[in-house]
Amino acid sequence: MSGVGLIGAIIIGLLAGWIAEKVMGRSHGLLMNLVVGLVGALLGGFLAGLFGVGYQGWVASLIVSTIGAIVLLAIVGALRRRV
Repeated sequence: MSGVGLIGAIIIGLLAGWIAEKVMGRSHGLLMNLVVGLVGALLGGFLAGLFGVGYQGWVASLIVSTIGAIVLLAIVGALRRRV
């Protein structure tokens, strides 16, 4: 999340976690949305780098973080169904 700062990263993480929660039809609390959003940001950044996609700024970071959070929730959901 280059160019957004620490507070910006926290806000983007919260928003990304909340959006991913709504898209995936889940119900988490505020703290879990933050965790999902921040871990999703790491995953989304990794995936963006893997595909050679560069991004910078609030909107791009929110999009990449949200995609990462959705992928994270999909992976967790798939693992829970198997167990």
